Amino acid sequence: MSFIEEIKQRAKTQIKTIVLPEATDIRILKAAETVKQEGYAKIILIGDEEQVRKIAKQNTIDIEGIEIIDPLKSERTQEYAQKLFELRKAKGMTEEQAQKLVLDPVYFGMMMVKNEDADGLVSGACHSTSDTLRPALQILKTAPNTKLVSAFFVIVVPNCEYGSNGTFIFADSGLNEEPNSDALSEIAISSSKSFEQLVGEKAKVAMLSYSTYGSAHSASTEKVIEATKLVREKAPEILVDGELQLDAAIIPEVAEFKAKGSPLKGEANVLVFPDLGAGNIGYKLAQRLAKAEAYGPLCQGIAKPVNDLSRGCSASDVAGVIAITAVQAQNI
Repeated sequence: MSFIEEIKQRAKTQIKTIVLPEATDIRILKAAETVKQEGYAKIILIGDEEQVRKIAKQNTIDIEGIEIIDPLKSERTQEYAQKLFELRKAKGMTEEQAQKLVLDPVYFGMMMVKNEDADGLVSGACHSTSDTLRPALQILKTAPNTKLVSAFFVIVVPNCEYGSNGTFIFADSGLNEEPNSDALSEIAISSSKSFEQLVGEKAKVAMLSYSTYGSAHSASTEKVIEATKLVREKAPEILVDGELQLDAAIIPEVAEFKAKGSPLKGEANVLVFPDLGAGNIGYKLAQRLAKAEAYGPLCQGIAKPVNDLSRGCSASDVAGVIAITAVQAQNI
């Protein structure tokens, strides 16, 4: 069974409600149809019901039975506006601003999650990352004992002997542009937890660089070395090593030559990149050249499950992220 099929089966064991605020996007509607047919989550679409149903009908998408909520008409809108004002008034938000913002489908959806009228939210097919994460951080805040919100991709490479049967987490591949050593260590710790939650196996974390064990020296390599040290100090239970080049991280034979004695032994399944540029390029290379499935950017460190989508996502990608979000919600 593939990674995403296993996730869908796990989602079915405890059905969660996932909000989709981009209800006029055809990919979102097709994903909602898939979820309805396969039965691994309850979907709520946010938008003008007449418009949403018209788009679905024009594209022969079956959303019959899926709840659609229009913030302009919902009986909860005023309640959510008042709660949003209470949450943000210390930051200068007025009641009028709150009443306007809550009409935005993403803000309305976040308030549903905050109010426990839904368990998680997926957005980003036609919104920027900032447009998804800003309201998440304003409304839901960070999770307890979390210093940093970060983003990761689950990468599933077909016919691959490396990682966990070809399954990896790539982080941070979607949010933090130039993390310092402390931020990198937090990304590694969160990614370790995310891997074990979603994949169900022991995380083996590689702190990646263009250098292995001092083969090169620069501010960049020193940052990764310091981050590795911090992970070991903060979370000694995590199996981590660095700095490592990619081949020394995931190929046992190369690890034996380049990184002899590494506790990972070339079996890393969580890859922590030194910066967003490397992480973003890395996941797209795996997705496009290795034909890997790429689910994300998924968020870690927010108090409730909120996941971003790549604007280049397919309906199948969206359906997969909904399943992942539902499983994350089971652990809240």
